[in-house]
Amino acid sequence: MTRKIADIRRDYEGGQLEEDKVPADPMVLLDEWITLALDAEGDDGNAMTLATVDSQGLPHARIVLLKGYDESGLVFYSNYHSHKGSELANVPHAALTFWWPSLGRQLRVEGRVELVANDESDAYFNSRPRASQLGAWIATQSVVIPGRTWIEERQHRFEQAYEGQEIPRPVHWGGYRVIPEMIEFWQGQPSRLHDRIRYELRDGRWHFFRMAP
Repeated sequence: MTRKIADIRRDYEGGQLEEDKVPADPMVLLDEWITLALDAEGDDGNAMTLATVDSQGLPHARIVLLKGYDESGLVFYSNYHSHKGSELANVPHAALTFWWPSLGRQLRVEGRVELVANDESDAYFNSRPRASQLGAWIATQSVVIPGRTWIEERQHRFEQAYEGQEIPRPVHWGGYRVIPEMIEFWQGQPSRLHDRIRYELRDGRWHFFRMAP
């Protein structure tokens, strides 16, 4: 390993986060940041790291895509039988992290997780391209498989099975909603003196305060 990474530096520049200018409701600011990120980062603007813990308390993280958000929470979709699905069934709490390099911004969300309603999962599934719908049937996420040909054979089998007909949503696939209990906004600043505004939900009300960089 010859590449030196310890000396890599980036000096951030961005608008400041000021306590007297941030909204009382963090979802208002979250909407502003995500909207801007979708314009700035293109198709990667909704990518986020999802962190969960297993039954032994060991952490696991992976990138998933945000597919919706409102006052009730942030939504993503996955296979319920995947590792993340099993972990969330056992410990229904998660952490999300967004990183938007072009904006020098990070957004963190922590909270309780619930399954979205079946009709909401159905609506999203029906909006997906046909190939993605088939993918939900083809992929048995997080299991060991003998090789790529196994996937190709399953793809051929499901393409034949649903040829000329609508593809139903698998019962093992659907949405999760992360219900925020903590939201933290991080704006990079020069000399590592970054802005961090943290919101916490206490007794049904949001409270915010500034964190040290």
